[in-house]
Amino acid sequence: NGLSVTGDAENQYQTLHKMYNQCEVVMGNLEIVLTGHSPDLSFLQWIREVTGYVLVAMNEFSELPLPNLRVVRGAQLYEGKFALFVLLNYNTNSSHALRQLRLTQLTEILAGGVYIERNEKLCHMDTIDWKDIVRDPRAEIVVKSNGQSCPPCHEKCGGKCWGPGPENCQTLTKTICAPQCNGHCFGPNPNECCHDECAGGCAGPRNSDCFACRHFNDSGACVNRCPLPLIYNQLMFQLEPNPNIKFQFGGVCVASCPREGKLTPGVPPPCLSHPARRQFPPGPLSPPPPTAALPPRAACEGTGSGSRFQTVDSSNIDRFVNCTKILGNLDFLVTGLDPWHNISALDPEKLNVFRTVREITGYLNIQSWPPHMHNFSVFSNLTTIGGRSLYNRGFSLLIMKNANVTSLGLRSLREISAGSVYISSNQRLCYYHSLNWPRLLHGDRTQQLDIKKNRPKKECEAAGLVCDGLCSDGGCWGPGPGQCLSCRNYSRDGVCVPDCNFLSGEPREFSSESECFPCHPECQLVEGGATCNGSGSDACTHCVHFRDGPHCVGSCPHGLLGVNGPINKYPDGQRECQLCHENCTQG
Repeated sequence: NGLSVTGDAENQYQTLHKMYNQCEVVMGNLEIVLTGHSPDLSFLQWIREVTGYVLVAMNEFSELPLPNLRVVRGAQLYEGKFALFVLLNYNTNSSHALRQLRLTQLTEILAGGVYIERNEKLCHMDTIDWKDIVRDPRAEIVVKSNGQSCPPCHEKCGGKCWGPGPENCQTLTKTICAPQCNGHCFGPNPNECCHDECAGGCAGPRNSDCFACRHFNDSGACVNRCPLPLIYNQLMFQLEPNPNIKFQFGGVCVASCPREGKLTPGVPPPCLSHPARRQFPPGPLSPPPPTAALPPRAACEGTGSGSRFQTVDSSNIDRFVNCTKILGNLDFLVTGLDPWHNISALDPEKLNVFRTVREITGYLNIQSWPPHMHNFSVFSNLTTIGGRSLYNRGFSLLIMKNANVTSLGLRSLREISAGSVYISSNQRLCYYHSLNWPRLLHGDRTQQLDIKKNRPKKECEAAGLVCDGLCSDGGCWGPGPGQCLSCRNYSRDGVCVPDCNFLSGEPREFSSESECFPCHPECQLVEGGATCNGSGSDACTHCVHFRDGPHCVGSCPHGLLGVNGPINKYPDGQRECQLCHENCTQG
């Protein structure tokens, strides 16, 4: 939220405690702003890594307890330049002021610079060799106008310290290194270099000796990428599934993704999966993929508290093009003319930019919607509302006073991780009665439903505004088989169907967890029987062309390198691939 604060000092402290209590890795920014002179901040002592920036501004406490902070990654930078920003931490009307930072373990800022200015009582900032901490030699370092009458460093510190005692000496891990070392070292000799993947120093030369990792931690070893889904088989000249595949979970490689949505402080966001995973069947009623490939920029800043914008309007809607994840909230408070801020009316067609959004980490608040749009289908691919930040009294989904909306249309929404639901005063809204809301709420018992003053259930039923017969008892988001929360029989590409194309129709299909998927292209269509029983070319009943072992193939292998030399095969009378005689050199 930068320097903006909601509520009084007590509310601010409770927010800090909720965000960072016993947190070890801050996925995002550590912001300590406008806190009084006597708060118990001991809950910060566990933090050892911040992926964004650290902001400490306008506080009155004397010491910041971050004894274990070792790495600031700078994935986000304050004012676009600084990974550590410390400003105006004193009270002009009293002696209360920040006097010591004592970041004795901080040995690495991977990106961005340092700004520490106008902290009247803050000592020992000019006794730190910041170039030993900041990795980027071009990063800006501003340290000035801080405490003047400060005690000297202890004689053991060589003039480099965070405080007056011998326990506050700065640990140097770069400037003491031999020229042969590329980055950090654990001693001055040429054979005491850290591994290139280390961040913040190390205890030895191996990638398992690092204090922290530059990129990813794979079972205790620092690596530049997690094991990929596909690996190249040099014998078969083809990509094959990697049995040791892992996924990126924050800065850690994991063999399986934790369940999405449990977004508690200190827990990284859901896994980043490799595109190759799409060859495997998705889960029941997974939303269809976007029609166009998205560029790398997929996460966008939202609106509301802490944002430059209080609502989505014509002045900022173009910022949401190609966003798959909203970092923060989305507020729709005015879609018409806003003469007070010289903002023109929002073109309703532009709301379609939100069709790419899969996740909102904060809340969704809709209090104004174009009159001719009768649902919120522009959010048809939204799967998760995180509720990390909540609206007003604790709501993560709030929809109210939208007079012309007849259905919600949130067909892919499967989880509201935290916060309550408020849906009120939408006079024409139907279908909401049918939804199994508890199935969507995955947080604690504090999540509540406050749904009232919408169109009565009896009126909706009398008008025929009810779920399609192919929907299960879980309910629906709107009319038709594509708006079901789950299906009574099967689903295909997110639409409920009575049956899959098992024995007729094209393409022929198989089912997995009640979802219809097409057979492999090398499977021959079988009339009156099953064409396949799975997704691979080894699941076909019959082959279109040839069979090589269990697999249907377009042609038999020719000239592929095997263990004992090139492999050549020919099709026999039954179109089975057979090995040529060992004396054959070219098939």
